[in-house]
Amino acid sequence: MKKLKIILEMIKFEHTLFALPFAFLGAVLGSLIVEGSWPTLFEWLWITLAMVGARSAAMALNRLIDAKIDKDNPRTAERAIPAGLISKSQSLVFISGSFLLLFFSAFQLNILSVYLLPVAVFFLTAYSYTKRFTWLCHVFLGVTIAIAPLGGWVGTTGTLYPEALLLFLAVAFWTAGFDVIYATQDAEYDRRNGLYSIPSRFGIARSLKIARSFHIVSFVSLLCLFFLSPLGWLYVAGVFIAGAIMVYEHSLVKPHDLSKVNVAFFPMNGIISVVMLLFTIGDMIL
Repeated sequence: MKKLKIILEMIKFEHTLFALPFAFLGAVLGSLIVEGSWPTLFEWLWITLAMVGARSAAMALNRLIDAKIDKDNPRTAERAIPAGLISKSQSLVFISGSFLLLFFSAFQLNILSVYLLPVAVFFLTAYSYTKRFTWLCHVFLGVTIAIAPLGGWVGTTGTLYPEALLLFLAVAFWTAGFDVIYATQDAEYDRRNGLYSIPSRFGIARSLKIARSFHIVSFVSLLCLFFLSPLGWLYVAGVFIAGAIMVYEHSLVKPHDLSKVNVAFFPMNGIISVVMLLFTIGDMIL
């Protein structure tokens, strides 16, 4: 249990909050649009467990794959694997268990969820390598996280509609935007060590502008969802609140002052995902 606690701290288990509300949003929206009903308790359960398994496997893999990089980076040298708090074999056991949870949960939902498992596993595994060859690694991470709302939609409906793809686009660029902000902390380290990122390629000032443009795409995508779905004014209010939080998030980080990156990264983005879920469900109830 002590080792498990260390692993959960290592993968920032609480950051599951980023993607889980959007998985629920995809489940609720898909179920109401396609089937005219709410997800069943059975579907809520297996979608939740699938998300926990997917994110836990991906983050533990990321820490395992990046162990050497983390050890050489002063900001990350104290992470569990480079610090020797857990072994690589213990991490592999946890990763295997997490993937098993994902697979078992998908099999409890529907056949399309099972068919799409290889795609999900590819992105969950491959994104950790992208920083080694492309500065578009942030977009790749965005696509990986954006599988969450698609998974929720597919899990409840066994289908894919244009609305699901708009939600996918919104989450992908929202994630890419805040990941660019987070990566500004390592811009100089990445540049010196041949790692690829938008901050190491374009500099911090231009990177923050790119992050803003990503978030504009995300905001517009969420707004367009209103025109393609039966969502109403309360959903739109949630979109504008999320947009205002994004603006505030960017106001916290300056090219010459990155001291508030962590505040911009976790609290703000956690609030955005919860706001979007609550306002969407509230709109549907009304």
